[in-house]
Amino acid sequence: MLTDHIARLIEEMLNEGNGILELQRNEMASRLGCVPSQISYVISSRFTPERGYIIESRRGGGGCIRIVRKQMDRSEYLMHFFCAIGDSIDEGEAIAYLKNLLGNGYITERELLLSAAAMSNAALSALPPALRGGIRADIFKQILLSMMKSR
Repeated sequence: MLTDHIARLIEEMLNEGNGILELQRNEMASRLGCVPSQISYVISSRFTPERGYIIESRRGGGGCIRIVRKQMDRSEYLMHFFCAIGDSIDEGEAIAYLKNLLGNGYITERELLLSAAAMSNAALSALPPALRGGIRADIFKQILLSMMKSR
């Protein structure tokens, strides 16, 4: 799939640049034979703050986009997630956060599955749908706080 190829290429370029990349959407799109909006889509959907990236967009000069992979220690990383969750989070976002924690070695596959089950729509089904996101955020924050206290 083209989006996977774009994401892999950006990840490789980030690795080569020690976690920092500046690219021009139009230039990359023409090199890959796609439209610039596909590059934007991949960046906005896969290189997000909850996945540990900072994106800066600069106007003019071909529209340079700077991507920085955050380098944080364990406590900074967990606190970043704690703050990023906010007052409400949907099930898909919670799973994306958990996958990021797994991918960076902060939780095990088992911990991901247990946490995801505890925050699932099925587990929260007795609550009105409008309240689930807030309760899920509270549960996730408590999980993160317990992680900060342990290890």
